[in-house]
Amino acid sequence: MLSKEDSRRLAQLERQLRRDDPDFCARMGGGNFSVSPTGFPPLPLFILSALVTTVAIVLAVVGWWIVASIATVWAAVTTGAAAHRLRRRREVRSWQRPAPRSDG
Repeated sequence: MLSKEDSRRLAQLERQLRRDDPDFCARMGGGNFSVSPTGFPPLPLFILSALVTTVAIVLAVVGWWIVASIATVWAAVTTGAAAHRLRRRREVRSWQRPAPRSDG
């Protein structure tokens, strides 16, 4: 795990490399395999989370408390995974923005 300063420095080096040698960066393919290559947010995970939450509520109303609690934990983990992937996607997209130009 990198510190904030190390993460900033790494992002700065990545931006500099993209600016200096874009062909190399294109050949490397981005290098972040934890993010969807299509760039879409993890919508199916959020839909799955909503579905499992609904099922957990129905199971709790019916009275199956143990199964409802398992479904609730499953929904929480799925929501956390979707939020993590969405956050990682936004971080990667912020790294891919071009550096501001200084014409002065």
